[in-house]
Amino acid sequence: MPAKSKAQQKAAGAALAAKRGELKKSKLKGASREMVESMSEVELRKMAKTKRKGKPERVAKSR
Repeated sequence: MPAKSKAQQKAAGAALAAKRGELKKSKLKGASREMVESMSEVELRKMAKTKRKGKPERVAKSR
């Protein structure tokens, strides 16, 4: 699943680094902390490799 915004792509990259052991999980905040627990490494890799060009910085939360 590709990222919908630049912020989501960055959070996925941080979560992927933590899942691989390159970054401590305690250093993560917000969405990236939740992503580590709820997504597989494959899902995180797909989201993190999304191109940022043309993506908005943030996407409004849907209710």
